[in-house]
Amino acid sequence: MYLNCHTYYSLRYGTFSEIELLELAKENNVDCLALTDINNTSACLNFIRKTKEFNIKPIVGIDFRNGSKQLYVGIAKNNEGFKELNVFLSYHSEQKKLLPELAPVLENSYIIYPFEHVLQLEKNTFSENEFIGVSIEELRKLKFSKLKTYSDKLVVLQTVTVRSKKDFNAHRLLRAIDKNTLLSKLDTSEECKQSDRMFPLDDLKLAFEDFPHILENTSRILEDCHIDFSFGNERTSQNLKLYTGSFENDYKLLERLCFDNLNRRYSEPNEKVINRLKTELKAIKELDFVSFFLINYDIVSYAKSKGYFHVGRGSGANSIVAYIIGITDVDPIELDLYFERFINPFRASPPDFDIDFSWKDRDDVTEYIFRRFPHTALLATYNTFKYRAVVRELGKVFGLPKEEIDKLSKGNFSVSQLDNISKLVLRYGKLIEGFPNHLSVHSAGVLILDKPVHYYSATDLPPKGFSTVQFDMIIAEDVGIFKFDILGQRGLAKIKDALEIIKQNRPDEPPIDITNVEAFKKDKRINNLLKTGGAIGAYYVESPAMRGLMQQLQTQDYIGLVAASSIIRPGVSGSGMKDEFIKRHRFPENRKNAHPILMKIMPDTYGVMVYQEDVLKVANQFADLTLGEADVLRRGMSGKFRSRKEFEDVEQKFISNCKAKGYNNDLIFEVWNQIKSFAGYAFAKGHSASYAVESYQSLFLKCYYPLEFMTAVLNNGGGFYSVEHYLHEAKKQGASICLPCINNSDHPNRLIGNSIYLGFGYLKNLEAYTVQRLLSERQLNGYYKSLDDFIDRVVISIEQLTILIRIDAFRFTNQTKTELLWQAIFKLNANGKKSNQPKLFKIQHKEFKLPKLDNNWIENAYDEMELLGFPLCDYFHLVNVEMKNGKLASQMKDLIHKEILIYGSLVTTRFNKTSKGKLMRLSTFIDSNGDYFDAVHFNDVVDKYLINGLGVYACYGKITDRYDFYSMNVVWSKKLSIIPDPRNN
Repeated sequence: MYLNCHTYYSLRYGTFSEIELLELAKENNVDCLALTDINNTSACLNFIRKTKEFNIKPIVGIDFRNGSKQLYVGIAKNNEGFKELNVFLSYHSEQKKLLPELAPVLENSYIIYPFEHVLQLEKNTFSENEFIGVSIEELRKLKFSKLKTYSDKLVVLQTVTVRSKKDFNAHRLLRAIDKNTLLSKLDTSEECKQSDRMFPLDDLKLAFEDFPHILENTSRILEDCHIDFSFGNERTSQNLKLYTGSFENDYKLLERLCFDNLNRRYSEPNEKVINRLKTELKAIKELDFVSFFLINYDIVSYAKSKGYFHVGRGSGANSIVAYIIGITDVDPIELDLYFERFINPFRASPPDFDIDFSWKDRDDVTEYIFRRFPHTALLATYNTFKYRAVVRELGKVFGLPKEEIDKLSKGNFSVSQLDNISKLVLRYGKLIEGFPNHLSVHSAGVLILDKPVHYYSATDLPPKGFSTVQFDMIIAEDVGIFKFDILGQRGLAKIKDALEIIKQNRPDEPPIDITNVEAFKKDKRINNLLKTGGAIGAYYVESPAMRGLMQQLQTQDYIGLVAASSIIRPGVSGSGMKDEFIKRHRFPENRKNAHPILMKIMPDTYGVMVYQEDVLKVANQFADLTLGEADVLRRGMSGKFRSRKEFEDVEQKFISNCKAKGYNNDLIFEVWNQIKSFAGYAFAKGHSASYAVESYQSLFLKCYYPLEFMTAVLNNGGGFYSVEHYLHEAKKQGASICLPCINNSDHPNRLIGNSIYLGFGYLKNLEAYTVQRLLSERQLNGYYKSLDDFIDRVVISIEQLTILIRIDAFRFTNQTKTELLWQAIFKLNANGKKSNQPKLFKIQHKEFKLPKLDNNWIENAYDEMELLGFPLCDYFHLVNVEMKNGKLASQMKDLIHKEILIYGSLVTTRFNKTSKGKLMRLSTFIDSNGDYFDAVHFNDVVDKYLINGLGVYACYGKITDRYDFYSMNVVWSKKLSIIPDPRNN
């Protein structure tokens, strides 16, 4: 009897989840109801999935509204009707058009007009599928309305939005947040009615006892509606099933691609290669994943045709088929990658292919996918209300002063001292926390479906311009929709741009084959960068933690880098197995500590679980779980399960199987706890290997073309570190860093010989139009000869010209900045307003005789800090206190366990937590020689000695040694003051 029920996916309107709606229906003896969120279908699929557990018949539809004004409710008779409703809503939401007052003709849907709206429209004709909805409250009006004569068109429309007064209050707060208004000023037209709730079914029937025909009409609609999707174990893949039009042709194409490209990957393929290839092809065919591979191949082929670089990773990187046809660049034979991690007979979902493109190329690849495949959309994700943010919103809604709002959101209060309003803010903040706030786009997921997208969901059109469904990846997988992951990253752009810069800066250099990774892996100079922590700028291996780990491991080969990429992940690290791996790697005598069975299962990692497939191996070979049960463990660790019951059942079987095999409890629970600690953080080995391939390409460029590479790093937004630190690294590699110059600089950084000219893009407050004008004019008519020449040729305000002068962009004139500033003021003011029209005759500028005006390096440094955000000189030059008795980072190895003082310029800092949950700070510095050292502020000093921004710090502490990697446990630290700007005296 309930044809209009809302959940909190009626965004900033509804007050409970789709599961709570079903619980509410069960409490009220309702065995059939319709979910009709406002202009949204996010909850529909999961609602249908969960109804079986409650023994409730599901019906779905949409409550169509313009703002808060209800126009009509659409109810899907069947799956086709759901598609009709989605198409209709999507057209208007994507086009940003208001919905029409009258619904279109929809063959497979019912349209229910609210009683009041019918009166307003003066609508008196209704098609076969159109009805008039009447609530309990409106029955009194119906008795005196001409609409009572439409006996065959009247149905129950008792809206369900709230369950209680508390829900109603939360609803009003959500509406006030949505309208950005004070609660006291919220118009009642924006609210639901307090009576918009569910009554026990008997009570509802009692209310309508004088109108039995209304109940009969409603029952007929409910009986006539049937919606069906398959979920979980019953699901089948909804992805595009056929690539060429027939399964046989698809398989022949995949097979041909493999054997045509086999010799490109393996010049002399041995029996192991051939057998692995045949085994994979057989499994891919039997599990019906052929089109999935061909679609990924198609996407990658398009990218290659455009000259785009890509990295194929995820569990699919374990596949020899993917390697041979070019989806990935990881050889599974070389790395002995576990086939069952990527595909096994118990796996219902296709393997994961995460395909990375340059952040500059990704949108074009996505656009190609939308052109190439007809039923395509992006996957959604839900942005939810976070507690601190919702407290701020509620504070504004209640009209609290900013100071009070700040206090509440930061938690700086005692509850006993709060007034009633503040307590209400906190109370409702907790209630609303976690509600969906708005829909967003999943970071990578693209859906390529067999049926039209609207068969499953309505779509929106976010700013990127690609249709996006209204559900997330969890429900997508439940219904058999498996995303294609198309990601953008900066590492590939750095590689591509570095190659372009090499061509420009070293035109005589022979062509570089950046795909020749096998040669890079064997290059001792490249591997030495890993071992010595020299990977700054290289994708994925440049962070302080990764560089420190590689120094501890003494990583100097590809296999070692693959392992390091995975053991740094929180799962391995948090279980304590990172330390154990390092010990066993560096000191072979420790390998005897491994249990013989685990050592036999994982000889390459010395009996330590490092990769996701290690969990499969251990579960299968150590605990005798089937591969299907082992895959449950893998999926359980990914955190994607809505219910952990399946995971818990496998846990019990793991333990009981191990006991039956005679293992003691200590061993069983040690291994099980290692498995649990992975908790979704471990990589598949092929995934780590894919990253390692890209890292080697970056390291090759860093090793042999360091200036070109560092310029490319800077031009692609850097990475883990700040711009000034990458400039520091470029200086170490022999670069001369030059301030922006109107004759040599571009918008990005530009390398000329060994000189990196900083780009105009770094200059704060320099307008894009100014840069565009000066670059276009320079390109058309050549270099600027003087300040006068520049003023004649470029339309520019005195404010914009001042920025260029203060950053010394006119230094080629050999005049001081102060002199140039005075000239600019006189000349621009003298010329008056400038026209964009070219001048017929060159203006003769007056020469102003000025006294000698000097500026010094300290003033220049302050100008650079203001305009660029950093000085070109290092901070050590600016310190205005004596730095006495300091040691250098290179001396730390000789001072282990001693307390020493080192002066360091801050590179990066971050908070972390100890294994006991206590706060600590990890910081990286460079000393006065430019060498790195790491310092740790543990819990006892982290609040006493703060790190306040970039600059030089005196760090006093005890030197520790972890596998030949030296760092400092800080006893105290202090930021040193710098020379003040002399212009402020």
